Amino acid sequence: QVQLVESGGGLVQAGGSLRLSCAASGHTFSSYVMGWFRQAPGKERALVATISRSGGSTIYADSVKGRFTISRDNAKNTVSLQMNSLKPEDTAVYYCAARLIAYSDFGSWGQGTQVTVSS
Repeated sequence: QVQLVESGGGLVQAGGSLRLSCAASGHTFSSYVMGWFRQAPGKERALVATISRSGGSTIYADSVKGRFTISRDNAKNTVSLQMNSLKPEDTAVYYCAARLIAYSDFGSWGQGTQVTVSS
């Protein structure tokens, strides 16, 4: 099972930018579909974005389309989430997750990183 460690969270004003990174270890990184999820206080965890094993295909939640960009570097075993034009409603704990192509669920999760957007 792959181990995931997120970094890059913090406090930013509305309209600002942050870049989250997730470092993976333990298994062949390129075997995994990668995703970013977030959980705001009192809400369920929700998908933010996913990226295919090669990086050629991405999916975004409607709420972040045009503002967030997911990318991966299979040589460095990392996946990133560039977040621009941040809004207070983007405030949440952000989680990196990995899914083997044979499975429908994301089975490996990081510990999460807090993103707070002030108005």
